[in-house]
Formats: sequence, C-alpha cells, structure tokens
Amino acid sequence: MRTFFGKSALAKAADYTLSRIEGLRAFLYDGRIEIDNNPAENAIRPSVIGRKNWLFSVSEAGAQANAICLSLAETAKSNGIDFYEYVKKLLTDLPALGIHQNPEIVDQYLPWSKNIQATCAKL
Repeated sequence: MRTFFGKSALAKAADYTLSRIEGLRAFLYDGRIEIDNNPAENAIRPSVIGRKNWLFSVSEAGAQANAICLSLAETAKSNGIDFYEYVKKLLTDLPALGIHQNPEIVDQYLPWSKNIQATCAKL
C-alpha cells in the first residue's frame, strides 16, 4: 500500500481511500453490491431529517419503539406496500393470532409476503 506524506487535505483523503481499498473493490467481485450507497441514503433521509424531534423520545424504550416504526415504514415502502393499509392490517390481525405460541405466523405479515402483497400493495 502506498502512503502519502504530508498533512494536506489531499494526502489525508488519499490515505483514507487507500486504507479502505478492499471494501471499495468489493463491488467488482460481487455483482450484487452497488458501487455506492445512494439508494440506502435516500431511503433513510426522511428519518435523518427529523432526528432532532426524536431526541425527545423520553426513554430508551420510546426510542426503540420509534426505530421499529421507522423500520416498518421504510421496509413497507421499499416493497411497494401502502403503509397505512399495512399498519391497519397488522393492528387488526395480529392481536387475534396467538403469535407467542406460533411465532412463524409473523412471516405471513412481513411486507414481502404474498399475504401482504395481495392485500396492501399500492395501487
């Protein structure tokens, strides 16, 4: 590995890049890896913009509940699901299902499941 000498911004940037060269080359070896993470950054941008509001979650449990809700919303959106219809279905169906005795039932309520795709997909 090459090292750049000096404390200029260019030397620091070059050293930083070269120290992560294997990670930067990963997309060359695996076609599933994107060259950048723009889609991921764009997906979380709405969450990041509102982060000041979430500083007031009051408790760790409140922050965790907020993270779960945001994760559900973004996962539903990325799977083409109408989030309002999805939450309505979850809150209507899940309380009556005995998921503690039969946890695999939850798989039928994930945003990519056929059940949810058929009933909550955006039109």
